[in-house]
Amino acid sequence: MTLDVVRIGTRGSALALAQSGQVAALLVAAGVCREAPLTVIQTSGDRIQDRTLQEIGGKGLFLKEIEEALLDGTVDLAIHSMKDVPAELAPGLTLTATLPRESPLDALIARGNAAASLEELPPNAVLGTCSLRRASQALGIRPDLEIVPLRGNIDTRLRKLSEGVDGLQAILLAEAGIRRLGLEVTAHGIPVTTMIPAIGQGALALETRAEDQRLRDALLPLDDATTAACTRVERSLMAGLGGSCHVPIGGHAVLVGSDTLWMRGVVLSPDGATVVAGEIRGAVDDAVALGTALAVQLLDSGADAILGALGITPPAGRGAHG
Repeated sequence: MTLDVVRIGTRGSALALAQSGQVAALLVAAGVCREAPLTVIQTSGDRIQDRTLQEIGGKGLFLKEIEEALLDGTVDLAIHSMKDVPAELAPGLTLTATLPRESPLDALIARGNAAASLEELPPNAVLGTCSLRRASQALGIRPDLEIVPLRGNIDTRLRKLSEGVDGLQAILLAEAGIRRLGLEVTAHGIPVTTMIPAIGQGALALETRAEDQRLRDALLPLDDATTAACTRVERSLMAGLGGSCHVPIGGHAVLVGSDTLWMRGVVLSPDGATVVAGEIRGAVDDAVALGTALAVQLLDSGADAILGALGITPPAGRGAHG
């Protein structure tokens, strides 16, 4: 049954508008609804640009006002970059569908295309990123790098690089965002074996009210089973570690064959000097349990000390260590 109107809440950045516009067109083309108008909602994360995400409360601030609009009925659907979605959703909301994943990779963009990898950057190069995970892994590879915080939308970050703001010589961005915007910029994807992506990076999540069964049923055919399974195990790892943007955590899963998940995970100290990495394989149907098991594996291998130093007590850690 085709719905009349599905109101979509979105951030106002070029990337958010592009993603939401693409999903809106998909909903109409797939017969989910006849119209899918966009409602732009400014979030706390967009409004506060003079401090790091860690200082203002983390990535959840990119969702707070949109989730409030969902709950009060102002909008019916929200489209999020999965990497911005906290492990726990606001009560009354649910992730109804996950769209096919774009590239999960981080990408290096060097000023004047002077380097194609972290290794090629000059000694003591200035690297911009707002992600602790990216910064920590970059420092683990190149301890000499100077990391400077880089907030703003993609266009703003690219402009800062072009102008050499704060001495920037290179920046790190998600390759998916560059592709979705169709930007003509030379970006070098960093292999997962070198830099493990953020949980859910490259995937789009469709969030609805849990009670809106008609919309949930209508969206179900759009759910990509492979992406859903991979992000489910990744998010289970994040939940097991008590993860947020306050701690450098990476996780990436792929489907091997038709029914096996292969998951890599990493926890790093902020300076990149201590790296605890691991991997796990198992059945797709056991995705949540696999993520939890990998969390325990990492904690037992030393991640508990990293997290403890940051004041974090992981749920999986309590289970693992009594």
